[in-house]
Amino acid sequence: MNKSVSIIITLALVLIIGIIFFGGSKSNNGTGKATPNIETREGVQYITVNAKGGYSPKISTAEAGIPTKLIIKTNGTYDCSASLIIRSLGFRKILAQTGEEIIDLGIPEAGKSLQGFCGMGMYNFVVNFK
Repeated sequence: MNKSVSIIITLALVLIIGIIFFGGSKSNNGTGKATPNIETREGVQYITVNAKGGYSPKISTAEAGIPTKLIIKTNGTYDCSASLIIRSLGFRKILAQTGEEIIDLGIPEAGKSLQGFCGMGMYNFVVNFK
């Protein structure tokens, strides 16, 4: 009986570790391809990040070297993620509780990252440019 319990516990731990390490991230699959929150229209790349209870997705990978705009969407956002700070752009704004804020990023360089934070520093997101 003691041996059976040990085997069950070991299998459960292996299963949990497998889910953690191999479950992957929905926002960045590691393939270098654009994530679902990124689209290009008429030569302009749009990166959409949702702000409510934090930022989603937390990590995005976008193309460098093309005109890019960041869209921050809110929908009934009453928490600190409505207070957006992007230090590298000198951007600081309290977002509308529901709506979109479009931020022109210019033409990002490869290897650079853009990081946004809430006003309290509790939530953040990163866009990596490749």
